[in-house]
Amino acid sequence: MATWFVTGASRGIGAEIARAALAGGNNVVVAVRNPERVPDDLKKSDQVFAVALDVTDDESIPQAVEAAVERFGGIDVLVNKAGRGLLGALEEISDAEARSLFDLNVFGLINVTRAVLPVMRRQGSGKLVHIGSRSGFEGEPGVSLYSASKFAVAGVSEALSAEMAPFGIQSMVVEPGVFRTDFLDSSSLSVAANRIADYDDTPAHVTLDCIDRANHAQLGDPVRGAALVVEVAGTEKLPTHLYLGRDTLERLDVKYQQVQDDLAPWREKSAATAHDDAA
Repeated sequence: MATWFVTGASRGIGAEIARAALAGGNNVVVAVRNPERVPDDLKKSDQVFAVALDVTDDESIPQAVEAAVERFGGIDVLVNKAGRGLLGALEEISDAEARSLFDLNVFGLINVTRAVLPVMRRQGSGKLVHIGSRSGFEGEPGVSLYSASKFAVAGVSEALSAEMAPFGIQSMVVEPGVFRTDFLDSSSLSVAANRIADYDDTPAHVTLDCIDRANHAQLGDPVRGAALVVEVAGTEKLPTHLYLGRDTLERLDVKYQQVQDDLAPWREKSAATAHDDAA
């Protein structure tokens, strides 16, 4: 039996990960802004402990972690799920909107991880599971700032996998594609307040204008996706990246090709920028 600590676990993939971890016989700490919104099926189990946590509130983070350790004795798996989306061309997004997004998606994740790491170091073991996005390896029009936040998550996770290895702690970033949750609802997705008409009929606004059609019609099944996350997290060695979903795999192939296309014509000149006496 392991103890899971899942942020953003009141709905969507976060809630499904909590359910899958519970079904596997684990203790689950569901860390949510409002514990009253924890799904009823999770509330019924003695192995589920709900704690109030706003990942943008520096004071609530250590309190939630301490409560989890007091209840179950430690934290074996941290799932950083809390986050939201932001739509709009880069020029349309205000500084306040961008900083608010990063406070949640990036700094919230960093601060929760920072609070949990001492617990895992004392244990000499632990697994960090960061929920990134397909947009974390491929910048897409209309979601530039969201992509930037998820690129940051991927970078943090990769660095942690090396930094924490001496302590027996592993780190993995999960990069899901589109899953049929409420992520495209206004409760999870913001739209830049400033809309610039010049972007109409360009890729930035095509993304924005198709949201209503895509909402709740996404390809991925969150129950199956969550089950795979829990399965992988239960293995002895985590992959550095878990590419999750058919569309993610398809876009990854496109990304591979883009890297090759960018690299081929400039590879020799790039290598030639080294000093002549370099080994």
